[in-house]
Amino acid sequence: MPWSETEKRPGVSLSKQHLDALSERGKVRSYPRNSVIINEGDEGDTLYIILAGRVKIFLADEDGKEVILGTQGPGECFGEIVLDDGPRSASVATLEPSKFSVVGAEVFREYVMHTPEAAGQLVAALIHRVRELTRTVGVLALLDVYGRVVRLLEDLAVARGEELVVEERLTQQDIATRVGCSREMISRIFKELRQGGYIRPEPERIVILRKPPRAW
Repeated sequence: MPWSETEKRPGVSLSKQHLDALSERGKVRSYPRNSVIINEGDEGDTLYIILAGRVKIFLADEDGKEVILGTQGPGECFGEIVLDDGPRSASVATLEPSKFSVVGAEVFREYVMHTPEAAGQLVAALIHRVRELTRTVGVLALLDVYGRVVRLLEDLAVARGEELVVEERLTQQDIATRVGCSREMISRIFKELRQGGYIRPEPERIVILRKPPRAW
């Protein structure tokens, strides 16, 4: 859904009305692709509202191995935990050239304190994210790699006419990072799903032709 049409979707912290109001209080900054905007452990002093582009939220170890927690695009924001004065809990990097309105922590706090509706939306969104993270931990702990891949595709798929489509542009390495395995393993699973008539990978999307089995 385009940014201009965004009102309030599940998991999105604030409605367009409040994001617009906060954007006007921030400074616009642009970053090229693959720019690290936030590092895990950094001091949290700003909220970022995405005006254009996409970012990934991830954790990484000392060897550079990543686990992607999610992605965000226009009409969403990140950095809300500045409200608790704690360090950043994850890293954020751009997936494509991106533009943000960067809002200082004090400005953000003052807006939330004086706008009860915005505060309520933040609480609801954070509860939603806790539930999603709990579910993600369960998936990683209880499902094998094949099951995690199928669950990811089902979670990302949206209805387009009579088709279910994953519209997020994902490479096999992106999927491997999301589910915690090697790219080679994803290549084998995709080959099996394609040959079985379950998916049709296309350059910009993945079409789910029929529901894949829970186990292979």
